[in-house]
Amino acid sequence: PPDLFYNDRESRKYTTSSRIQNVQSDMTYRALELLQLNGPSLVLDIGCGSGLSGEILSSVSPVDGGPHLWVGMDISASMLDIALQKSVEGDLLLGDIGQGIPFRAGSFDAAVSISAIQWLCNAESSEANPQGRLSRFFNGLYASLRRGGRAVCQFYPKNDAQRSLISSAAIKAGFGAGILEDDPGTKKSKLYLVLTAGGGQDQGDITGVVKGMSDVEVQDGRRNVRTAGKKEDRRSKKSDITRKKEQMERRGKVTKASSKYTGRSRRRIVF
Repeated sequence: PPDLFYNDRESRKYTTSSRIQNVQSDMTYRALELLQLNGPSLVLDIGCGSGLSGEILSSVSPVDGGPHLWVGMDISASMLDIALQKSVEGDLLLGDIGQGIPFRAGSFDAAVSISAIQWLCNAESSEANPQGRLSRFFNGLYASLRRGGRAVCQFYPKNDAQRSLISSAAIKAGFGAGILEDDPGTKKSKLYLVLTAGGGQDQGDITGVVKGMSDVEVQDGRRNVRTAGKKEDRRSKKSDITRKKEQMERRGKVTKASSKYTGRSRRRIVF
């Protein structure tokens, strides 16, 4: 379980690793892109750890719709202790998301989670089964979001069965749900569970989240139809990526050097 795995030693190692910081930073910016927050928002950071994602939420510029206020929730006291030592700007709560989300209904505009919800599939006892923990989490999350709010959860399922278990639990809780996969079929593959809490312009249908994104393949299991997103000129896409890298470098982030593969098609989304 994460509360035992992330002891003082592991928490310090996780927080000080430059590789982990860069990977988490990339995933957090990707999640923010999918949340599409148009202005300063109150965001729930699920499995906030030492506040790596929260620091990014706090640093979003007004030009990009920020900065955002955030509340972090984590089961590891060691991780939260590091966040307190860093004097992060968000509020912190020690708690087990498998027991629910203990906030007033409609408290948050959005929620983000990086590399956390797969831990809900660990069964420590017969009473704490994965289905029950997932149900309590997603039902609590749905209630805590305002109608029309979104949540993006990056996660690492062990297999397809676990992936299906997680997405099915979200749908049963009332969410419109889909999984976006970056770099499919590679070791760098990343999965993002994109959720909408009904209401708003999406009305629970998250296909609008990827509208306008280039090189996105949509597999819609509801109607057994398949459509492809419009492809734009590769040179234009490469220039967009270069521009985003320059923005990140101005924020002091480390970015990968561009190559002949920059801008290639590498994303798909499954509903």
